[in-house]
Amino acid sequence: MVAITQQPQKMTFEEYLEWEPQQDVRYEYVNGEVFAMTGGTIPHNDIALNLYAALRPHLRSRGCRVNVSDVKVQLSPQSQYYYPDVIVSCDPQDLNARKFIQCPKLIVEVLSPGTSGKDRGEKFTYYLTIPTLQEYILIDSEQISVERYSRGEGRMWLYYPYTDGDIITLSSIEFECPIELLYEGIVFGAEE
Repeated sequence: MVAITQQPQKMTFEEYLEWEPQQDVRYEYVNGEVFAMTGGTIPHNDIALNLYAALRPHLRSRGCRVNVSDVKVQLSPQSQYYYPDVIVSCDPQDLNARKFIQCPKLIVEVLSPGTSGKDRGEKFTYYLTIPTLQEYILIDSEQISVERYSRGEGRMWLYYPYTDGDIITLSSIEFECPIELLYEGIVFGAEE
């Protein structure tokens, strides 16, 4: 999603959790500040939905849930709350969650020119602190390119780049798909 640049308002996480559901737009919460989120591009949305459509039947039988951009992840009770583009959890406490996901196994961000830096920097740094997270996926919306970060031993994260013609492996959920599936129906650079 694309963040609106505005002067954020300061609040506690309790105030945020009470205030945000009453708003017309979604807000991410970082260190006492809230940031309004606005819609992404059509390719951004289509890529997230293509992945969701492929994952949902695969995960349903495994007792996992997959959600798209309207579901936030809680990094810790008193810290950051983000809205990933796709999030998967197989943790029993998340299966009936109503407000946010606490124990994600997989987080996916679809990159747009305006969000790439934040998704690769701030969000990635914070996502790494989630003990249950096994994979972080970055999908480029401007070209066929997917990056997978997979938890290794200790604090190590392994990097796997994918491009045109590759089969993407999401080992945390035992899923594989051709990269073209994510980009089905996407036309690059057709509209300015």
